[in-house]
Amino acid sequence: MNTAAAAGTWKLGDLEVSRVGYGAMRLTGNGMMGNSDGAPIDRAAAVALLHRAFELGVDHIDTAAFYFSPLRSANELINRALAGRHGDVVVATKVGPGRDAGGAWLPMARPDQLRGQVEENLRQLGRDHLDVVNLRRNGPGMDSIAEHFGALAELRRAGLIRHLGLSNVRPEHVTEALAIAPVVCVQNSYGLDWRRADETGLVDLCGEMGIAFVPYFAISGLRREAPAQQRHDARVRSVARAHGATDAQVRLAWTLHRGPHVLAIPGTTDPAHLAENVGAAALRLSGEELALLDAPAARTSSGTGEM
Repeated sequence: MNTAAAAGTWKLGDLEVSRVGYGAMRLTGNGMMGNSDGAPIDRAAAVALLHRAFELGVDHIDTAAFYFSPLRSANELINRALAGRHGDVVVATKVGPGRDAGGAWLPMARPDQLRGQVEENLRQLGRDHLDVVNLRRNGPGMDSIAEHFGALAELRRAGLIRHLGLSNVRPEHVTEALAIAPVVCVQNSYGLDWRRADETGLVDLCGEMGIAFVPYFAISGLRREAPAQQRHDARVRSVARAHGATDAQVRLAWTLHRGPHVLAIPGTTDPAHLAENVGAAALRLSGEELALLDAPAARTSSGTGEM
């Protein structure tokens, strides 16, 4: 049985995790981009899915307090699934953006409001401290993150947060944050068809700094926003056929091949897709296959992507 361990491990500070994790957004049935992903799965089924992920070697989860719908909260599902497993699974959450009780997006939190967001994550997850908190830069107009990241660094010193990360940032934001406190991960939109992080050198910068790069939309060719020629890329299909794999597995494997510091957090509510995603950890692409996938380069996206 293929497990997440097949991709190797990376350390988020002092927390060693398998390079294939799980993104919890889909558990709520609520699309973060204004699109509905359908009704949330049954609560018991969601917990069972997370337990299955743990059995497959997944030991880190990406979540946020703003991952909720009228019926589900991703954090509270994770809390339930982790009963008796605290310490075995690393949970990374995000702060900065927020949503009101009706689901409408709120303005980016002020630095003095971040403690409230951290405490809400603590409450929902049933923790006395958070393993990793990513400051999610909300929109291109936020040029400096120093004041916000400094507020989180204070909460880290107070013991509410173990490690800090960044999300939706540019290289200069990483440099700005490192002058304030250690950064263990950077989470940006990135995948075979959406490579802006390559254009800015962010993936390589993280590798040089020993920082995990954690892409969301790694299976980006399957996004409905992607042009049809990308969603049905002949290059991906040919590599998938050669390995008896799915297109999604090839896209995940390509992402993991970008460097030992690159992690993946694919999300799904389907147990079969979960097993497929984890199975990508064992998929080894040849140099020729990587060259085929890399050229001609796919169109990149300048959008901010998923929350």
